[in-house]
Amino acid sequence: MSLFALPRTAVPARVLLTQGVAHPGEVYVMERVPQHDGPETVLEMLNRREAFFAFRPDPGTELMLVAKAHTVSVTLDRQAPIADPARLSAAKLLGIEIVLAEGSTLNGWASAELPPEHARLLDYLNATQDPFFALWTHAATHYINRAHVLYARPLD
Repeated sequence: MSLFALPRTAVPARVLLTQGVAHPGEVYVMERVPQHDGPETVLEMLNRREAFFAFRPDPGTELMLVAKAHTVSVTLDRQAPIADPARLSAAKLLGIEIVLAEGSTLNGWASAELPPEHARLLDYLNATQDPFFALWTHAATHYINRAHVLYARPLD
């Protein structure tokens, strides 16, 4: 075991796996990243190249290493996907309905930080090759794995 470890921060989350069961617990993000001030976001952690992420289902239980490929979504309560007020005010809100491959449906908004002429739902979904994208509601932010989306519809 290495004596060198990066400081991590626990973030309360619910992890939905392909088996269809959502597990409450904690995911872990780095306390610092080179691209911005503050800790890594859950979306940044999910979109890192590593195939697994750390998840602890309950305090005091064994840490699990969860395969991102079998993660349908990671949900955080009451957290906007964009924390910077200036960025959030400049983003276009897109109403979206997501139907997952296992049959459940999520409705909410995506914050598109794209040029106005390319700020449709299709542009937002195709803007990056990252495996996870954000959909938020008043109660939660869902980080959804594109590989488990059956289809999306605009709600505007």
